[in-house]
Amino acid sequence: MAALSDILYKVNITSTSGSMDLEVSGIAFDSRKVKPGFLFVAIKGHQVDGHDFIEKAIDKGASIIVCNKLPEVISDKITYVTVKGSAKGLGTIASNFYNNPSRKIKLVGVTGTNGKTTVVTLLFKLFTSLNYKVGMLSTVVNRIVDKEIQATHTTPDPIQINELLVQMIEAGCTHCFMEVSSHAVDQGRIEGLQFTGGLFTNITHDHLDYHHTFESYIRAKKGFFDGLSSDAFALVNSDDKRGMVMLQNCKASKKTYALKKMADFKAKIITNSIIGLELEMADRNVWFKLIGDFNAYNLLAVYGAAILLGEDSELTLMRLSSLTGAIGRFELVRPGSKFTAIVDYAHTPDALKNVLETIEHFRNGNEQVISIVGCGGDRDKTKRPLMAAIACKYSNKVIFTSDNPRSEDPMEIIKEMQRGVGPSDAKKTLVMPDREEAIKTACMLAKEKDIILVAGKGHETYQEINGVKHPFDDKEVLERMLKMFAN
Repeated sequence: MAALSDILYKVNITSTSGSMDLEVSGIAFDSRKVKPGFLFVAIKGHQVDGHDFIEKAIDKGASIIVCNKLPEVISDKITYVTVKGSAKGLGTIASNFYNNPSRKIKLVGVTGTNGKTTVVTLLFKLFTSLNYKVGMLSTVVNRIVDKEIQATHTTPDPIQINELLVQMIEAGCTHCFMEVSSHAVDQGRIEGLQFTGGLFTNITHDHLDYHHTFESYIRAKKGFFDGLSSDAFALVNSDDKRGMVMLQNCKASKKTYALKKMADFKAKIITNSIIGLELEMADRNVWFKLIGDFNAYNLLAVYGAAILLGEDSELTLMRLSSLTGAIGRFELVRPGSKFTAIVDYAHTPDALKNVLETIEHFRNGNEQVISIVGCGGDRDKTKRPLMAAIACKYSNKVIFTSDNPRSEDPMEIIKEMQRGVGPSDAKKTLVMPDREEAIKTACMLAKEKDIILVAGKGHETYQEINGVKHPFDDKEVLERMLKMFAN
């Protein structure tokens, strides 16, 4: 239970109606989760407007309604609070209701188009190896020390975030590392949270189905840094041309990392091979298990964050050198097989380019690269021909397939991808909407030392078709096919 006046602290209230001297037993923004004595926040979303469910919330026992506008009919038994922006108001309300747990833990947020999951995972593993109890909120999984909790969004809703932070604190966690998506910033999901630090990896073409313009996407990412306090740190990739944009008007302590430019945290790639990276970092040459230029950036970001959090440089490098990355991120499947198979989450043009450029770096020249690529349905359509063009540029053969088509026809998605294929590249492409058949075909075509890339799903273990998630794991299918064809 919490006093209504305490819960509404710092919420942008425009009017009230009814008694404000009330105790609140819980909060919800989904009317189905309302119980007697709850406060219900009506949020206008992209698909559903919570204002349409105010009466349902009251019928289920809500005694307080927080909304952008009053319903046409109001009850004198209910307290109504109108606010400017109920979505952002929910974040503040949730933080207040749970007694602001983000102030009792070192909360570090990571944002950017690519690399968020790897950076958060590495931070979690690093600080665990440094004998801290740690929490993690990521696309792949949420973790409280050694307990795993299924993740449904890159960044959970404000109620879930605060509930998880409370559980982390109760479990003795001193740090929490979380992915911060552009959607989460735009929708106010991180409102009310107090971050110890924020990291920016990069920004490239993605999520224009939601943000509509690249400028809006950049503004959403920047909104995270605009909200950091003067007590926090902001660590950005200054090799990315938008890195310094994130620091404009940011009150936090400003720090940079880079491979190419001068920066607070600098590294140089000495060796980049299929088995790992050797980096010159902090005046030492260190071998890491991760692969590719993009992971050099991820490792540097993690190192910089650890130092800004007060950790020892030498011990940090020693521990970091022993770590592996996130599931489904440039993951080798059955190393030692006749040919090399890689699973990667790359689902944006830049991420796919990074992975294929890394593969190109390792080639001796005689191997074929066979790429299996699809694009998600009901998502940014403008990236489809770009991804097809990139796949064709860096591959000897490309198989276009389905990747979570959702409500769209897989063949229509593939047709939009094919618009990016030039006449000279058309002969190297195949179309196989059935993803398992696409993987099977790639394995049949592959000769000794060839490289197969299965891109787009990474850690995901399902295909989403018309609202139903069907079990499908790229790694499991690949392993099965490799046993069949690689010997």
